[in-house]
Formats: sequence, structure tokens, C-alpha cells
Amino acid sequence: MTESTDAEPRPGDLVKRHKLPTRIWHWINAIAIVILLMSGLTIFNAHPRLYWGSYGANYDPAWLQIGGEGERGYLQVGDWQVTTTGVLGRWRDSEGNISTRAFPSWSTIPGFYSLATGRLWHFFFAWIFALGWIAFLITSLWNRHVQRDLAPRKSELSPRHIWHDIKQHARLRFPTGAAALKYNILQKASYIGVIFVLIPLMILTGLTMSPTMDAAWPWLLDIFGGRQSARSIHFICAMLLVLFILVHLVMVVLAGPLNEVRSMITGRFRLPGKRDAEPPAQPATEAAE
Repeated sequence: MTESTDAEPRPGDLVKRHKLPTRIWHWINAIAIVILLMSGLTIFNAHPRLYWGSYGANYDPAWLQIGGEGERGYLQVGDWQVTTTGVLGRWRDSEGNISTRAFPSWSTIPGFYSLATGRLWHFFFAWIFALGWIAFLITSLWNRHVQRDLAPRKSELSPRHIWHDIKQHARLRFPTGAAALKYNILQKASYIGVIFVLIPLMILTGLTMSPTMDAAWPWLLDIFGGRQSARSIHFICAMLLVLFILVHLVMVVLAGPLNEVRSMITGRFRLPGKRDAEPPAQPATEAAE
């Protein structure tokens, strides 16, 4: 089918879905986040323990630690501990040598332990990540993408509506036709959480861990309760971001990866048709950008 010019697009029509600023930010973000996560694991390997408060060292009680003892690797959170030999804390590298670093070399940048190199990669892409987020936020507020497509409507916040969307997702019943152009309440909540909560927290806690920024903005330490608390929050936000990415990728695969990826490259999206044993989707009046 050719691109639709109707006021109400139909299943099978090729329609505009994502504007250029959204697509650019998405792909820059994808590259930056992967590098930030992998270089961040290198930095974490230098001291694989997390604390609350202003101070933390080897003999201080840690709320999370990854380590090895004897032939065993382990992950410990509080008093709970699980064996992770071969994955975390104790594993073999590509040459068969035993390593007791927290995260294996295949998951880090660089692929060998170098705190200085890991920091260079991390700090460089942190600025790309932060400036890209600021540019996207300004653009999306200016063109009303946030207000129009991400802000939930009052009717969408009702428990009945939320529970309905949860059941539809659990049954893998995705919207069809024009309804596929709108974000549902679960998507809106996750995107708002990432854009307005996780990303700002990661940026601010990252700045809090910098002695230079602490000298310029000492209030950051007060907000987050100390440098070690900021490091813990930074790590938690990073893991939540990993969880979001994994769920996002699974949903892309289930919804049709070729169509979804094409829409984020070209901006054009083929409206899906109805599936067998699936109830008719309610029409949408607004398109997501």
C-alpha cells in the first residue's frame, strides 16, 4: 500500500510515526547508554561494593557486594547471598585464566581492566548522554510531543483502564490500525519514568560523585545524602534502565521488529492489522511522534 492520506489511517497504511528529533535522540541514546553501562561496570570493578552515606571502604558494611572467596563467586545484598561462580565474582577469561573481578571482561569497556580507560569512555559519553537528553527535552516540550503523546489523560489513570492494559499486554494483544499510533498508559508511565526520573537521577548522581562538582555545587551532597549514597542510587538507576531496555526489546520483537525498527529509522510505520482471536482495537485520534 502507498502512504495514507486519509484523515483516519487504516490497517496496512504507511504513516508517519516519529519525528526526526525523536529518532536522532533514540539512536544517539542507544549508543551512549551501551557504552556508559559497559564502561560503568569497569569503574564498578575497581571497588565492587555499595554503601549508604558519605563514606565507604573495604571494612565498612556494604548493602551490596560482588566478590569471590576460594573457588566461589557470589553476589550479596544485605544478608542474602547467592553463588554466581562463572558469571560474577569468579570467572574465566577468553584465555582460560581465573579472574576475581566482579563483572566479566566481555561486559566491560575496555575488555580488560583499566580504571583510567573506563573513566575516559564513561565521562566522554556521559556528556553526550546528558546534552542529548537536554536537547530532546527542550525540543519535545517545544513541539508538544510530551504534552500531546506522553502526558496521561485522566481516563487513562483509572484502575480499571490500567488493569485492562496490563491484561492486554499479558495476553500479547497489541493495538491495531490507528490505535497502534498511540502510547498506552503502561508505555506512557515507563517513558515518563525514564525521561523525567531515571535519566535526571543518573545525571545528578553522576555529578555528585565528582569532587569538582561537589566543590562547585555542594548542595548535591546534601540532596543525595553523601557521595556513597549517590553512587548507590546511580547503580540502582542503571540497573532499572537495563531492565527497561530488556522489556523494550522484548516488546519490539513481539510487536514486529522490522516495522518497529524501520519506524525509528525512517519515521514511517506500517499500521498492523487485526490478529486472529483478538478483539477489535479502539480507533485513535492522535498519532505518537
